[in-house]
Amino acid sequence: MAAARKRCSSSSSSAEEDATNLCDGEREHPYASMLCCHSVQDSLLSSNSSFTRYRGILNWIIIMLVLTHAHLFLANFIQHGFLIDVRKVLGHLMEDNCTWPSVVLILGANVFALVALLLERSQEKGILSIASGQRLHLTNLGFLVLFPAAVIVHEPTISTGGAFFSLWFYTVLGMKLYSYQETNRWYRLVHPEKEEDGSVTQKHHEETIRDLYYFILAPTLCYQRDFPRTPRVRISKLLHRLLEMVVVFQIIVAIVQQWMEPIFQRSETSFSDMDVSVRLEQLLSLLAPSHFLCLLLFFLSHSFLNLCAELLRFGDRHFYGDWWNATTLVALWRSWNVPFQRWSRRHVYSQLVDRNVPPSRAELLLFLVTTALCEVLVSLPLRSFRLWIVLTMLLELSVAVFLGDYFQGNYGNGLVWLCLLLGPPLAVTTYFHDHYHQHRRPHR
Repeated sequence: MAAARKRCSSSSSSAEEDATNLCDGEREHPYASMLCCHSVQDSLLSSNSSFTRYRGILNWIIIMLVLTHAHLFLANFIQHGFLIDVRKVLGHLMEDNCTWPSVVLILGANVFALVALLLERSQEKGILSIASGQRLHLTNLGFLVLFPAAVIVHEPTISTGGAFFSLWFYTVLGMKLYSYQETNRWYRLVHPEKEEDGSVTQKHHEETIRDLYYFILAPTLCYQRDFPRTPRVRISKLLHRLLEMVVVFQIIVAIVQQWMEPIFQRSETSFSDMDVSVRLEQLLSLLAPSHFLCLLLFFLSHSFLNLCAELLRFGDRHFYGDWWNATTLVALWRSWNVPFQRWSRRHVYSQLVDRNVPPSRAELLLFLVTTALCEVLVSLPLRSFRLWIVLTMLLELSVAVFLGDYFQGNYGNGLVWLCLLLGPPLAVTTYFHDHYHQHRRPHR
């Protein structure tokens, strides 16, 4: 019996070895492909899988979103009728007495740009020292920051849309001119020239008005003297981007007028005066349209920046990263707006670190400055300081600090999307709700 069991075990082990050898391809067998049909591999949707082709699932999600919200659109049309009217948009842009203070305000920004150019030329020619030139530049930028704010606050005829465009334009211009003077200062410090007598002078570079205005119009916030250029302007790309902007703008108008405005009309008071339950119901009603509006505005900025880049043959079109795949809020903040992130790291964060500020504290200061800037850019044109954007972003910072280590991978990405749904876009919507309630309802 022992001998028989030994023969059986030996024959069984030999069979396993034969099967292993057949699977490894070490022996030829006419049915080798049929004998071995398994290998070590993960499920496609598991976290260990390297599978990334989810386009079909994305198409399914888009179709489901359209179908699940179709009844909302249908109920909205049945209840309120067709409310879309692009001409209403002009009411937020037109200004009394045809004085157009916002247009005059934007045209007046040329003064600050020309002053910056004059200061740079004076430094290149040796009329001004580097220290004096920098002080005058900062003075010019200080007036640039205060001028639009003073006009918006004290000019009653400026429209809401005009105030928004003016303030955003001046903010972008201020960042550009700061980068302009700072980068030129670096050039002068890094590229000295030696004269025949051994003295050191600055390498001469003629700053031209053409270069300055190219930088002002280019879709970037960081200045350099030689920008990468594409070989030619592609007309087909221009028309494609222009069509995208027209279509997306129409959809944005439709969402605001057909979906969000009826929700605004149902409320009787501002958010600050609502009961908690009513406020929660109102926020949940605005959740979906505000989120869709945020995504559409992002795509509109994508089309606009690429349109400007194509017109100017601007080569660097890395305007955003794959923020939709971000697994942490920090990764989201670093990838959703690359031009601003590049400017802030170059001109704020690195300068603070060079002055022996700890990196963590420098990042915190940068975040607080960005938060305050977002609050001003929204609340000042609406003349409504609620601090909801500040509170929302501080709450997101708390989530990033205290929950970031517990939510990683797919769970972290889910947390990021949850913060996008319940975060600053919804807070911004509440500002417009109160603005509508304050200025539009009395005229009904």
